[in-house]
Amino acid sequence: MVRRILLGSQLRRLREACNVSREEAGYAIRASESKISRMELGRVSVKPRDVADLLTLYGVTEDADREPLLGLARSSGQAGWWHSYSDVLPSWFQTYIGLEAAAEHISTYELQFVHGLLQTEAYAHAVMVSGHKGRLPAGEVDRRIALRLARQKLLVSENAPHLHCVLDEAALRRPYGGHKVMDEQLRTLIEFSEYPNVTLQVVAFAQGGHVAESGAFTLLRFAETELSDLVYLEQLTGALYLDKREEVTAYQGVLGRLRNSALSEHATREHLEWLRGRL
Repeated sequence: MVRRILLGSQLRRLREACNVSREEAGYAIRASESKISRMELGRVSVKPRDVADLLTLYGVTEDADREPLLGLARSSGQAGWWHSYSDVLPSWFQTYIGLEAAAEHISTYELQFVHGLLQTEAYAHAVMVSGHKGRLPAGEVDRRIALRLARQKLLVSENAPHLHCVLDEAALRRPYGGHKVMDEQLRTLIEFSEYPNVTLQVVAFAQGGHVAESGAFTLLRFAETELSDLVYLEQLTGALYLDKREEVTAYQGVLGRLRNSALSEHATREHLEWLRGRL
């Protein structure tokens, strides 16, 4: 999807530079004006043949200029690794995983669970079983956990994003899976906090109230200037993606104030060790 967005934004710039209307562009590839609009927004897959025809219409004739865009068109139809989990993955969450995998910076606030990118296998199992109260077959639980663990490879990949996770202490006090599971999860969080691309902070109970009364959220930032920052809000049966500048700015402000009120990275590690001692 990210590749489709990048391709679409570049096609839109080329079309506008040539003063070609969407209607004219659609006629050139035997499509409607609305399809051109959807292509430029990255909402539909794009055939390399159509991209080639549009590039010709826009005066892009040199192979060196055409090939990067044609390459994007070819690769945009390739399924991501997570599509192999489509049997247990809601379509709305597939979108998020694709965006997460493409992000340069992931900032998140969690108050009920440890963030999925930082969960141990046993903790993930306890959360999933608790949330579904035995309604999921064991095989599906295993598939969902495998997906969650596969997502974590992102943090050690060649182009790993920076993850800044702010955790409410409530997420750490909720004893999913019992003493052994929570001790392993807290120890793993300490290990993650030592990663150069992970910043972990805890908002301690001693802080009292804070500014994130709206609940958990994630901010995604991309290296590509064509992609605007996004706020991801997960719901029971779907998700919201906010990209209006004023909405994103509001959440950035909340996250900034959360960071200021949370424990420092060093104090967070000490607090996690303290919590382990109280299990």
